Amino acid sequence: MIINHNMNALNAHRNMMGNIATAGKSMEKLSSGLRINRAGDDAAGLAISE
Repeated sequence: MIINHNMNALNAHRNMMGNIATAGKSMEKLSSGLRINRAGDDAAGLAISE
């Protein structure tokens, strides 16, 4: 059995998915107008603001 893989394509796909996730977070911040949208953005800042 031969297993074929294309590491360049896999790495490009992984990098692209990371960029898409980062762009999504940036768009969420821009569309809401808030610096902190959820606890994952800045847990300490969220605790102080509440």
